[in-house]
Amino acid sequence: MFKKKKALSIALAATLAVSLTACTSSNSTSSDSTAPATAAGGKIDTSEFQTISYVMLGDKPKNGQFEKVMEKLNAILKQKVNAKLEIKWVEWADWQTKYNLLLASGEPVDLITVATDWLDTWQNAQKGAFQPLDKLLPTYAPITWKEVPPENWAETKYKNQIMLIPEDHYTQWVNHGFQYRGDWAKEFGITSPITDWKTLEKYLQAVKDKKPGVIPWDTNGTSGGNIGGYINSYTDAIELPINTGLFALVYGKSFNDKYKAYSPFLDDTFMDFAKMMKEWGDKGFWREDVLNYKGDNRALLEAGKTSVDQHHTQTYLGERIKMDKLQPGSDLQFFPFSATKNNLVSMSITHGGTSIGAKSKHPERALMVYELIRQDPEIYRLMNYGLEGVQYVVKDGKRFRPDGYDVQRDDFYSNFWGGRIDKNEIPNGEDWAGKGALYASYDKIKKAYPYGRFVFDKASVTNELTAITQVVGSKGPAILYGKAGDPVKAVEDFRASLKAAGFDKVMTEVQKQLDEFKKMVESTK
Repeated sequence: MFKKKKALSIALAATLAVSLTACTSSNSTSSDSTAPATAAGGKIDTSEFQTISYVMLGDKPKNGQFEKVMEKLNAILKQKVNAKLEIKWVEWADWQTKYNLLLASGEPVDLITVATDWLDTWQNAQKGAFQPLDKLLPTYAPITWKEVPPENWAETKYKNQIMLIPEDHYTQWVNHGFQYRGDWAKEFGITSPITDWKTLEKYLQAVKDKKPGVIPWDTNGTSGGNIGGYINSYTDAIELPINTGLFALVYGKSFNDKYKAYSPFLDDTFMDFAKMMKEWGDKGFWREDVLNYKGDNRALLEAGKTSVDQHHTQTYLGERIKMDKLQPGSDLQFFPFSATKNNLVSMSITHGGTSIGAKSKHPERALMVYELIRQDPEIYRLMNYGLEGVQYVVKDGKRFRPDGYDVQRDDFYSNFWGGRIDKNEIPNGEDWAGKGALYASYDKIKKAYPYGRFVFDKASVTNELTAITQVVGSKGPAILYGKAGDPVKAVEDFRASLKAAGFDKVMTEVQKQLDEFKKMVESTK
């Protein structure tokens, strides 16, 4: 392992090696120091120490481990590129609003986590939030530039300019679903995997009846994932990357009819969902004050105080390991929403990525720092795993928790979701044994994500989208959690409000642009 690590570091250094102008002695004397790339006609000057910001999504870690890791990581960055990395957290409470406001504010952020399917990358690109990277990448991130193939760079372009670096060399599944306690399900007589919402309802009702003190689904009103999951389960629709706030309203009809604009909120799908959620709310599957509640559903699952949590496959795989330790015998299981109708598309390569803010004062050094995080094995492992010996140990080429590891005291995360790469991963020796089979089950039914290059131009419907987003935010949560009174009346009122906000105009524009997108796709086949 150490010989391989050294070889990788030397190879990286050889690729990037060039003398620095007026750098510190540590840069010029380190035998395997990674130096920056050669600029055309000269050398990169890193004599000025620079602090590079990186915006991450998530709650700032509070146990002190993050600071310890960053101290070591920054010592290496100073040596290699005379820079310091500073993480700026966009915390989960009202994260979408905070994230977009940060970009709209004009604050000079350097690196920022982006995603075209959940972080409004194209909408923010249209507002001029990011710097084009075409001219910078070959010089300041040359390994990444060569590593990402042209067809993948094509999916990162807005107006034929690269807006982000895709996380395209990392294997993961981010299809959503419910994670639930397999031990309790078996106790309740549910012996087959849960693959539909009616069986999940049976499970939740049994928790309500037989587990005193446990709230079946201790969710909160800031989460909008249940409606997207229901649509995934009971239609063939594929969500389009068009932001409408708390949840998406606009879909493609199906994989076979992908260029047909469709909204399940205008047919029986949303009505049936609203009726079910009213029943679930009335049955007490969540708190009465769910719309005002801000608790941590996942932490409560880990504490044995709730029975389900909603998120994606990668989260489940991590939680499976945690729950085996925190709730021994819990046998955490996963109900992927796609299981009901086999409606599963592969993850977009721009589901995770990194951009540089339009107002960044240090775009060149920012890219050099990004290149090291992605390509340098030592920095990569610090960023993703923490300190060897504290957060992990390596045995036979796999990662394990050290003896005495305490998840609360020793846990570390940086939420670096914008450039992970398989070649620098150390396989997790504690991975759930069923991971391979789960991935294989997905591979059997997956379809290619069809909208990676679809960039919706909202210029002609900006006002309508703003009004629609306000309708979703004001009326959506109550329907999602059965707190809007008569569900039929609530859905009809929701639809009327959407219509008044200009939803028909938006759908017409989406269809027009899908027609144009179809022509573009077919012309490049």
